[in-house]
Amino acid sequence: MIKQQVLNRVADKSAVIGIVGLGYVGLPLMLRFAEVGYKVLGFDIDDSKVDALMAGKSYIEHISAESIAEARGRGFEATTDFARAPEADALIMCVPTPLNKYREPDLSFVLNTIDSLVPHLRPGHLVSLESTTYPGTTDEELLPRIESRGLKVGQDAFLVFSPEREDPGNPNFTTRTIPKVCGGVTPACQEVGVALYSAVIDKVVPVSSTRAAEMTKLLENIHRAVNIGLVNEMKIVADRMGIDIHEVIRAAATKPFGFVPYYPGPGLGGHCIPIDPFYLTWKAREYGVNTRFIELAGEVNSNMPDYVVGKVAAALNKRQKAINGSRVLVLGIAYKKNVDDMRESPSVMLMEKLRDLGAAVAYSDPHVPVFPKMREHKFDLKSVPFNAETLASYDCVVLATDHDKFDYPLLQQAAKLIVDSRGKFLEPAEHIVKA
Repeated sequence: MIKQQVLNRVADKSAVIGIVGLGYVGLPLMLRFAEVGYKVLGFDIDDSKVDALMAGKSYIEHISAESIAEARGRGFEATTDFARAPEADALIMCVPTPLNKYREPDLSFVLNTIDSLVPHLRPGHLVSLESTTYPGTTDEELLPRIESRGLKVGQDAFLVFSPEREDPGNPNFTTRTIPKVCGGVTPACQEVGVALYSAVIDKVVPVSSTRAAEMTKLLENIHRAVNIGLVNEMKIVADRMGIDIHEVIRAAATKPFGFVPYYPGPGLGGHCIPIDPFYLTWKAREYGVNTRFIELAGEVNSNMPDYVVGKVAAALNKRQKAINGSRVLVLGIAYKKNVDDMRESPSVMLMEKLRDLGAAVAYSDPHVPVFPKMREHKFDLKSVPFNAETLASYDCVVLATDHDKFDYPLLQQAAKLIVDSRGKFLEPAEHIVKA
């Protein structure tokens, strides 16, 4: 029986694990499978990533070159050749699911990947999709493509959805310790998927279907997006009333029940929270449902960069300066503190809006030495040094991402004007503006 053969190979660790997409999700998963003794074969369409990994190098800050070299020593290989897919027993897809210019789901990476794999699928393959997407993607898009190969899912091949839960830069949780949700197309698929992930994850949480697993991931991120939208709106109200929202949040967080602190900022960033709600709102329209609550939170969060720019304009104006012609330094362009991940970073939106208004924009970020190539944003910039002389040379310094590596006492002392969008400075000062 094919299912039992796959389960046996997973159990005795003779199964070869294929990771498709070697980015912030795929790479930690590869390291975990290699760590426990599986042979891992990594697939990516980016030659430079494959070359780096084969040389034992890392291109993600929080993943060390030593860990890549160790995985290589355990037999890990990376390739751009999808024809090698039959060598793997499991094919785990960790590819992006962005939005298109109309803020609609862009499944091109998922569909192109499965279309590249289908000609090479064989009996016994387990296919797992980890990319965040709308409920129905796995059984509407992947299932028919796999079965077009002549494989009966649940008998000849197995298909599950198991959403990624990586939190880059968080020292408290690892790939191993974050519980893993898994939903299968059939009970047999579920059994194989749970067995595979149980070999490397401390706790696997089975759900009844791939759609339930897809919806679980969306709920997790929409929960954050809505609460951040709420606290961003509260920040604007509190600011108009002359109240420090960060003081209020700290006070409210002392309540030991019924309140979870969320913190305002210059907008939402990362590959999940700014994007995932739109996957559900788009799919909900197919069922005649308007997701007004979710869309309102998205609207509030999307407007936060404009709010911060307005604060910059008002602060400069108070000093008889215009944004046009002013030198503005943006501190931190990663989407959150202490990482080098810039996906959907609100800092980049800030930089673009300031540039469009005529500011001479620069940035400083110890985690991003050179502004990378991005699909929708273009800056030919390098991180400027963080020192007293540099800080004093700008008309305004905008704290956009509050990295721990920044010297905040030096910033407060050296900068002429600080617009703080992260609530880092607790004590009021004449040259510090809360945004």
